Amino acid sequence: MLKPHVYHPHTTTTTTTKTLASLLHKPFSHGTALAFLPFNACFSLGKTAKPFKARVVPNKIKAAVDVNLTDDDGILTDYTVKGVVTVKQTVGGFLSNLGLSRGLDDIQDLLGKSILLELVSRELDPKTGQEKETIKAYAHRVKQKGDDVTYEAEFKVGQDFGEIGAVVVENEHHKEMFLVEIVLDGLTDPITISCNSWVHSKFDNPQKRVFFPPKSYLPSQTPSGLKRLRKEELQTLRGNGVGERKSFERIYDYDVYNDLGDPDSDLNKKRAVLGGNKQFPYPRRCRTGRPRCESDPESETKSNMFYVPRDECFSEVKQLTFSAKTVYSVFHAVVPALQTAIVDKDLGFPYFTAIDQLFNEGVDLPPQEGNNLWREILPRLLKAISDSDNALRFEIPETMERDKFFWFRDEEFARQTLSGINPCALQLVTEWPLKSKLDPAIYGPPESVITKEMVEQQIRGFCSLEEALKQKKLFVLDYHDLFLPYVKKVRQLPGTTLYGSRTLFFLNPDETLRPLAIELTRPPMDGKPQWKEAYRPSWHSSGVWLWRLAKAHVLAHDSGYHQLISHWLRTHCCTEPYIIATNRQLSEMHPIYRLLHPHFRYTMEINALAREYLINADGIIETSFSPGKYSMEICSVAYDLLWRFDHEALPADLISRGMAVEDPDAPHGLRLTIKDYPFANDGLVLWDILKEWVSDYVNHYYPEASLVESDEELQAWWTEIRTVGHGDKKDEPWWPVLKTPQDLIQIVTTIAWVTSGHHASVNFGQYTYAGYFPSRPTIARKNMPTEEATERDWEFFMNKPEVLLLLCFPSQIQATTVMAILDVLSNHSPDEEYLGEKSELAWAKDPVIKAAFEKFNGRLMELEGIIDERNANKDLRNRNGAGIVPYEFLKPFSEPGVTGKGVPYSISI
Repeated sequence: MLKPHVYHPHTTTTTTTKTLASLLHKPFSHGTALAFLPFNACFSLGKTAKPFKARVVPNKIKAAVDVNLTDDDGILTDYTVKGVVTVKQTVGGFLSNLGLSRGLDDIQDLLGKSILLELVSRELDPKTGQEKETIKAYAHRVKQKGDDVTYEAEFKVGQDFGEIGAVVVENEHHKEMFLVEIVLDGLTDPITISCNSWVHSKFDNPQKRVFFPPKSYLPSQTPSGLKRLRKEELQTLRGNGVGERKSFERIYDYDVYNDLGDPDSDLNKKRAVLGGNKQFPYPRRCRTGRPRCESDPESETKSNMFYVPRDECFSEVKQLTFSAKTVYSVFHAVVPALQTAIVDKDLGFPYFTAIDQLFNEGVDLPPQEGNNLWREILPRLLKAISDSDNALRFEIPETMERDKFFWFRDEEFARQTLSGINPCALQLVTEWPLKSKLDPAIYGPPESVITKEMVEQQIRGFCSLEEALKQKKLFVLDYHDLFLPYVKKVRQLPGTTLYGSRTLFFLNPDETLRPLAIELTRPPMDGKPQWKEAYRPSWHSSGVWLWRLAKAHVLAHDSGYHQLISHWLRTHCCTEPYIIATNRQLSEMHPIYRLLHPHFRYTMEINALAREYLINADGIIETSFSPGKYSMEICSVAYDLLWRFDHEALPADLISRGMAVEDPDAPHGLRLTIKDYPFANDGLVLWDILKEWVSDYVNHYYPEASLVESDEELQAWWTEIRTVGHGDKKDEPWWPVLKTPQDLIQIVTTIAWVTSGHHASVNFGQYTYAGYFPSRPTIARKNMPTEEATERDWEFFMNKPEVLLLLCFPSQIQATTVMAILDVLSNHSPDEEYLGEKSELAWAKDPVIKAAFEKFNGRLMELEGIIDERNANKDLRNRNGAGIVPYEFLKPFSEPGVTGKGVPYSISI
């Protein structure tokens, strides 16, 4: 009886005489992965003829073998490996398309030539020093279970082939396919290769794809048989920087933000180019290569497709992109329907009960073709009574459920600076008087009109102004210098206005904040001098209403700052260069690639949607937020003035704002200026947990500092982030150096924090706090009545102050549009991947990393309990009290929906 024998180049199992180099010209490699999905594998051993004697090179096969690989004479034999390929059925992929190409693909399946696989040896041939010939086999379709389609292939593998180092894939269909995984076996343990990648048709691109097993290697440790593939995959992912990108491509390259406008359709939609110039520095986005506009050669044309590398866009996989699909539906269907239903775009709410009706009666939307369209795309917003009911009824936010008048209270206004959705803007006051840094020749006197006397009237009985400064009890929300240069431009736009603003707070003995004064400033303009005025809480009706109007302006400023800077700029926008550089410079085999990979899922697709609908000319931001068409210019100014990579680390951010000082004896090495600061309290615990996980991981792969400096991929990655992705700031002295494992730990922890904890804290509570828009209006549409008001204006204020406040608030179309968007943005999809919840396959295969991840997961579970305990503590008044929503934004895990908790790995919405 013959056992499986050694592969011989002259036997019938030989499928080709081509070299690997000719087979794999710049092969693709898979990049971004989704959640790992279940597989079904089946393997067997087969028989072949004509055994021959051969020498076995040590370590070329796995040590533990369950099968006998010799015949009766003790001669080593070939063995058969059966591999199973799992493909996910898609909405738009080859398995569901009708027409000619579908018919041809069905024929390919029947012929058993659906997918061509090639096994690549891990090592070079010891005799020739060349790559070993690959072993080919076609995979044929065998079954379908649910959305998973299974293909099988058999390989005759010789003992001199050695360990399998990679699998090359060619899609023989006419349509792309979503490849979930490949499982190979024949020895002790199956080799599971998690692909989770779109594989293009060979008819679209003849280049083949290459997938690697989960073992990670530094560049210097790459097995000899894989070195060329590792380099060529990176070259392929980088592209050549020319031409328009096609939808099936996976090329990562950089460009400036020159696609926000649409001047060819309307010259009024021309927008400044952000990035690559001194006037408007900005991070880079992914290059699409679209043609330039005829009316503005600096701008890129619009098209029906906003390219993102194919593996960054998973919108066609069933049930895997609930969030992206719903956002797309809101932009395409709901917003246009609202615009149709609400004809007058300037129409405000006539009374506050009309706002309440949004949650009761709703907005009647026009009928849509097809039944249940609204209920399919917005199941949470649409609480329909019958099939014929097309009313868009908004869910009542939790803040309103607990306290209908929460938005009216000054203590809630102050509390939200520490516990709301923009908790990273408050600063300690360190100098008095408050003073602008802008040029007084252009913007007028720099000194604030908030005086010492005003402050001491408010804090009498506690301390003097000097004592308050010394004891670190004064804090400011300062939007003065950022907005003031744009006041004149914004005021030329219809339906909006703007001021520079400062809001001063005092820290009470119980750690709560008390608002003391709001200063609003208009610069010299239109032949008029600078105007500014300070407003304070009052016990007289006129003063009370002026204070409420001033608060509305400040809240609009805070909403704009939150959305443009704390949210978009600091998370979405600044992360995109990290993603591009990671895919261009770090091989998929690199341990740091695999560590960062979960933190980047979905972000580029969400960013592309934002460029298409949110931050574009006449998009949601421009039409619904105070700065209007200048919103993104202000975002660029903020990047220039405020953004520093080293300050994106939570401890450094707190220190830079005066909210903490270093103290080695304090928890987390920091002593908080405000002890009851929920964002900082919970965030620092999460930061420490993240840093411990990153430290365990990095120290495992870099036991010596020299390995960091000698890692050419890692050094190229960090250099490209600094000099290209954030190239407009490449000469800044604050960029961290990358020489030691500790440097790497700090850099990676910062990136991980931004994509997880920071983003979660500013995103998932948006509907909770801004769903009732008077709490956080996005725009102020009327000037203060004290600013050079006519006698008629003042009379109107005196007789109808409530109406003036309603006129200052967003219009009906602005409010309902933003509410619909915020509801979706605050939503966790059913497939959300939470920080530390599930291990990546590559982590689970390494015992040291597996143990570190289990510790990581355990500490995150502990954080859940810590946050629950803090929220139950009556002494922590910024997170516990009558009508107060508990602070849960940094609780790691959540169920689907708008929950106000849960920290995903990535910026997934």
